[in-house]
Amino acid sequence: MQQYFVKGEAISPVTIEDKDTIKHMFQVMRLAKGDQVVLVFDDGVKRLARVVNEAEYCFELLEDLPDQVELPVEVTIACGFPKGDKLEFLAQKTTELGASQLWAFPADWSVVKWDSKKLVKKVEKLQKIALGAAEQSKRNRVPEVTLFTHQADFLATLDSFDRILIAYEESAKEGERSALVEVLSSLSNGEKILFIFGPEGGLSPDEVAQFERKGGRKVGLGPRIMRAETAPLYALTSVSILRELM
Repeated sequence: MQQYFVKGEAISPVTIEDKDTIKHMFQVMRLAKGDQVVLVFDDGVKRLARVVNEAEYCFELLEDLPDQVELPVEVTIACGFPKGDKLEFLAQKTTELGASQLWAFPADWSVVKWDSKKLVKKVEKLQKIALGAAEQSKRNRVPEVTLFTHQADFLATLDSFDRILIAYEESAKEGERSALVEVLSSLSNGEKILFIFGPEGGLSPDEVAQFERKGGRKVGLGPRIMRAETAPLYALTSVSILRELM
């Protein structure tokens, strides 16, 4: 059954206003009176809904659904600006794997440079990708995408997290293999976790030192060195295995 995210409160009847959602519902999927879909509102609760007037894009809410697929901890993925379309890839895949937020910042060794105007357009594109991935993977919430113009702005947010984990290439090279499991195994449900990843060139020693002063802890991600777009997926998978499947 198709699932859609709808802004606002769950008050029946519901009129869909977002143009992209309307297009997909009534042109692509050809919904008609009596057809049922799942609607998810700002409260993250899934609700079964039925079309009552396709001409006015109107639905009635039938019942709340118990389906809850969010991770038991809130995971934010933060990456140094990578090259090419890697952020688009990460917006889709981190959403499918359960991230609550996707952030990116201008790291010391980031090759790409984006001004504030480009960042605004980039965020809009990435947010649409996250929305589509959240619908496809039947999420209860759509991850928020934030791109920081300055590294200092990113640093200022770190105090809002319960745990900060720095995916550091040198830790992996040195054979560190226990910190990630130790931290993830000790989490309590509801904690806010931040994973920080570097761009293609990794994180600079100065950056790592700044993150550590904010309470960050260096962790290795296994014995192999991963690409910038692969490491966040490994981290989210580890969270799911240790917090959901065990």
